[in-house]
Amino acid sequence: MPDTSNSACRSARTKGLNRLALLAIALAVMLSAASASASASASDSDELIALINAYRESPQACDGKQTEAAGPLVPDARLARVQLASGVQLQVALQQVGYQPATVRVITLSGPGSVSAVSQAIQQRYCATLLDAQYAEVGVQRNANTWQVILARPLLPSGMPDWQAAGRDILQLVNAARAQPQRCGSQAFDPAPPLRWNERLGQSALAHSRDMAARNYFSHTGKDGSLAGKRATRDGYAWQQIGENIAAGQGSAKQTVAGWLGSPSHCFNIMNPDFSEMGAAYAVDPQSDAGIYWTQVFGLPR
Repeated sequence: MPDTSNSACRSARTKGLNRLALLAIALAVMLSAASASASASASDSDELIALINAYRESPQACDGKQTEAAGPLVPDARLARVQLASGVQLQVALQQVGYQPATVRVITLSGPGSVSAVSQAIQQRYCATLLDAQYAEVGVQRNANTWQVILARPLLPSGMPDWQAAGRDILQLVNAARAQPQRCGSQAFDPAPPLRWNERLGQSALAHSRDMAARNYFSHTGKDGSLAGKRATRDGYAWQQIGENIAAGQGSAKQTVAGWLGSPSHCFNIMNPDFSEMGAAYAVDPQSDAGIYWTQVFGLPR
């Protein structure tokens, strides 16, 4: 009789290996799908944040009033991880991800499937919240057709550097950005020459930051009606070109510059090769809505 034992063993091993291979393929497909879903979710979140910031960049009609432009929101990964399960308080959920807010607002929407539809729905229902300059950071989650948007302002860290040190931190971060190609919205920029620190522009930035903080407003137009050019001239800077970025709520130079780079019009100022000098400063007033106000002034001298 022929010996079939080895053949039977090989057949059993082959079937076992085939089952393992099928399981491995199925697992790989599941992991690939999960990775693609996570990537799509991250992409959707980035797109929604970009649309929210574009909305905040310009004056808008909201609840029958004309509003000022608000500063850009900086994405914060911790806010994007907040899980508001049933029975979990917001403060507890924020503590679980290590975020300490000075103020926070959660927007939840169910239904819209596309990012643009979500953006439109939020603008229509929550325009006052989206345009509130006191919010400085944002996190977005998507679960199927349910969206969670958290807008917040963090508590200011203790031991912040003085305004000149922070201004020079901004200079360093801006020059690092100018050393690389950048995309500001739909516009691509080549690397630009580094900027120099200018003390008069720094003083002009400080004066505007202090005015916004003390008088609790957020605008390129000062309460005396002045714009950046007039303020720079008043502070002794003779200029051919002038530009200004402002921000509110961010607790560091790094977060502030990240917000500006994520906002097309602010990013354009940062990458504009015509500017050769800058100054920057912040001012704090705990009684103001945003707590801290930043100003960056760019110039090309005569």
